[in-house]
This record gives sequence, structure tokens and C-alpha cells, in this order.
Amino acid sequence: MSLTILLVIIGLALVFDYINGFHDAANAIATIVATKVLTPFQAVLWAAFFNFLAFWVFGFGVADTVAKTANTMDINLVVILAGVIAAIIWNLATWWFGIPSSSSHTLIGGFAGAAIAHAGLGVVNWYKEGKAGEMPSGVLVIIGFIVLAPFIGAFVSYFISVWLLHSSKKSIWPKIFTSALMLVVGLLIWFELKSFDSIKDPRFPGNPFLSIITEPHNIKWLLVGFIVFSVSFFCLIFSSLNQTQSTAWLRKMQLISSASFSLGHGGNDSQKVMGIIAAAVVVYIHKSGVSMAELPVWLHVDLPSKAADGHEIAGHMPDWIPLACYGAIAIGTLSGGWKIVKTMGSKITKVTAFEGVSAETAGALTLYFTEHLKIPVSTTHTITGSIIGSGLTKGVSAVKWGVTVKLIWAWVLTIPVSAALAAGIYYLLSIFIK
Repeated sequence: MSLTILLVIIGLALVFDYINGFHDAANAIATIVATKVLTPFQAVLWAAFFNFLAFWVFGFGVADTVAKTANTMDINLVVILAGVIAAIIWNLATWWFGIPSSSSHTLIGGFAGAAIAHAGLGVVNWYKEGKAGEMPSGVLVIIGFIVLAPFIGAFVSYFISVWLLHSSKKSIWPKIFTSALMLVVGLLIWFELKSFDSIKDPRFPGNPFLSIITEPHNIKWLLVGFIVFSVSFFCLIFSSLNQTQSTAWLRKMQLISSASFSLGHGGNDSQKVMGIIAAAVVVYIHKSGVSMAELPVWLHVDLPSKAADGHEIAGHMPDWIPLACYGAIAIGTLSGGWKIVKTMGSKITKVTAFEGVSAETAGALTLYFTEHLKIPVSTTHTITGSIIGSGLTKGVSAVKWGVTVKLIWAWVLTIPVSAALAAGIYYLLSIFIK
């Protein structure tokens, strides 16, 4: 019976991942469709490709955080099943009404709500201090980033928009600022890159260069560098371009910014489903009494942990899990989410190629930053905040605050409603599943 429930959870988790893809497709393609850089069909193909490409870029940090939402030793598989079902229901409901709510927080809320119904408030990992140099973790930190993520996105987007606006003027100061920023970012990336000697499992042992540039940690930092240097190069030549030329350049840059955001979307959101599957396998092992050796190889999952001496023990996840998760979200993105595309692309503020580049670039950088901190954030909140930030450069009145307030209410309600729904589903399932 337990194995059957585990397999059902894995199947429903991938269904949720698929729904997440078409629910959140708008996050990556709304601006590029609104500005007519790509047709809707071309845009979803573009976004889906980079969603899947994220498999080779990101690790399992966010997956680990999600898996440890609740203490896996104190819950059962019915808890996880109820949480996933609740998340699917809330995602479909918000998609139907065209509300860009957070798939991430739906999953966290559902998982936590069912766990509380099963074992009380103490079963949830609310807050845990991080070790020296590390971020704290827990549900309260995730809730905190419901507020922080859109504000970070808005701030970065506003900064990029102002930077671009000043760079369009024939003045030497914007060029000096841009050159200085390129130098600072270049040095930061140089110091952050892992050397060949520090890479635990180099993919190309006999080729240090290939090993360094294919290390996931390094790929993320090189992507950050590519994004910043692409915008910087445009800023250096912006003042020499006429309006037609600058618009053409911005439209091409949207391909880069939307691809970067789609990578972040795939890496952030797919990991959450990986975390749920990993937690389900751990709970199954604990409750069934079987050892890891007795499980089929395709279910050998170990969550990252800390040794007694503080040394980090890397987790293990069979390749089929991330491949299935990245594949499901990519296929979901291909299915589109046109109701939410309309909301994101036109109802918050009027979007041109200028706002599209600013918003998507800011959204991508925010997602890479939070993934680096192993914090699951909402791609929906992030890009919405970024669109608002770019719109603010035209004045407060350029943002349609009536629509924005409705979106904020959806964000605020997502975790508690998902938690309550999951608790009800847990009680119902517990009648039939002992």
C-alpha cells in the first residue's frame, strides 16, 4: 500500500510540475509576447527549451529546502499526498481565473498545512539559524521572501531602467559608471568561480578549462556575467543609436533576457517538485522499515546533510527525477497559459521592449541570487515586481495599482488557503487510507 501511495505522489507531483509550467509560462513570455518580439507559439518554444536546459545549470539546494519544510520523521505519505493535491487544486483555480499566484508557495502551503493537521505546529520547520556565512532556513524565511522577492525584483528593474535611460544621453558619466560596473562584476565573478582543484567531481578530469566552465556553480556566475555585460555593452553604445536602431537592439536583447528568466524559472520551480519527491521517498523508507539497499536503484534518494564535524555531505538524486521534473515543466510551458499572459503583459503596466529587457533581466538576476541562497521564491512574484519596477520610471500613475492590489491579495492568501485546503484533504484521505 505504501509503495502504491509513493508512486501516486510521484505521478501527481509531475502533474503539478506540468501545471506549474503552463500556469507560470506567462512569467517568462508575457513581455516578449506583449512587445511582439516573438509570436505566442515561438515564445513558448523558446521558454520551454530554456526551462529544460536548466537541468544542466542548477543543483539541488532549493529541492533540499522544500523537502525539509516539515520533519520527514514525523509525517507519513498521506501528508505529502494531501499537500500535492491541494497545490494542484489551487493552481488550477487561480489559472482558471487568470490570477498569477505563486505555484511555489502553493506547494509549501499545502505541504505545511497537511503536516500540521497530522502532527501539530511543531512538525513544521519554521525557522532554523544558518551556520556561519549561511542563510537561515525554514517556512518563515520562505514567507519573508514573499515580500522580499518582488521588492528585490522591482528595485533591480528600476535600477536597470534608470541606468538605460541615462545611458541614452550623450554624456560621459553613464559610460564611466557602466565601465566601473563591468569591472566590479568581472572581479566578483572571478573570485566566485570554483577552481579546478576545488571541484569535487570534474566532468572533464583531463581538461581543466572544460571542467571549470561546465561546473553548475560556475555556469550560474558566468550567466550572471553574460547578462550584465550584455546590458553594459548596449549602454555603452545606446547614446549613438537613433530610436529605430535602439528599439531593434532592445528587441534582440529581449531574447537574451527572456531566455535567462526561463532558465531561472526552470531551475527554481522544478527543484520544488524534486524536493517533494525526495521527501516522499525518505518518508517511505522511514515508515516502511525497508533499508536503502532494499529499494530499487531508481528510488535511491539521499537529502544533503551535515556531518558531526560540520562538513557538508552531498545529497544524491537519480537522474530520472530531475529529468522528469524539468521535462514536465517544459511540456507545461509549451501548453501556454494565455489568461495569465494577458494579465502579466498588459494589465499591470504598458510594456515595451525597454520595460521587457529591464523586467526580465531583473527577474533573472533575482532568481539566480535566491537560488544561490537555496531559498524557494515565486517566479510570479519576482517578475510582477520587476514589471512594476520598470513601469515606475514612467511615473507612479503608469502602474495600474487596482490590478496590482488584487494580485497582492492572491499572494497573501496563497499559503493559508493552500494550507487549509491541504488539511481538509488530509482529514478526508485519512478516513480511507490507514
